[in-house]
Amino acid sequence: MAEVVLFHHVQGLTDGVRAFAETLRAGGHSVHTPDLFDGERPPTVEDGAALTRRIGAEVLDARADQAVADLPEGLVFAGFSFGAGTAQRLAQTRVGTRGALLYEACLPITGEWAVGPWPPGVPVQVHGMDADPFFALEGDLDAARELVATVGADLAELFVYKGDQHLFTDSSLPSYDADAAALVAQRSLRLLDRLG
Repeated sequence: MAEVVLFHHVQGLTDGVRAFAETLRAGGHSVHTPDLFDGERPPTVEDGAALTRRIGAEVLDARADQAVADLPEGLVFAGFSFGAGTAQRLAQTRVGTRGALLYEACLPITGEWAVGPWPPGVPVQVHGMDADPFFALEGDLDAARELVATVGADLAELFVYKGDQHLFTDSSLPSYDADAAALVAQRSLRLLDRLG
């Protein structure tokens, strides 16, 4: 059994995020779903982005750090979009990380905005749509390709799905793509089973 911390996207801890967590739990894994927005669920991505600006990056990082502070080493960090950035930061900086699942976002591991190098021996999957305006057109897809090239295909996997939807894995949003989301869950469980 793998122990996963799954961070929500900018529309908060939606029913769709909770449902995805349940899918991972049904696969035999333990999944924590911290709510970094204290119950707020912005109706749109734009409203969510505005909320993150109001709360501030330092406060959100502190909330994420607090959410994992009492958990053991050996965690898998996962997240959707905004939450993928949080998951990636923790995967790259927290001692004992076992793996990472980055959905619809990926930060550079080199250059000005990089958190730092990828930790040795830590497997990662990145999932996103090929025409998603946020993932494919704002540099995340390029960052994911660099991650795979740097870390190596034995540890890093990039899965690109046909489509232009952001937050396509969230069954509670209009952007949901059931077929693609099922494939994301299947591939995620494959990694978690390997780690468990």
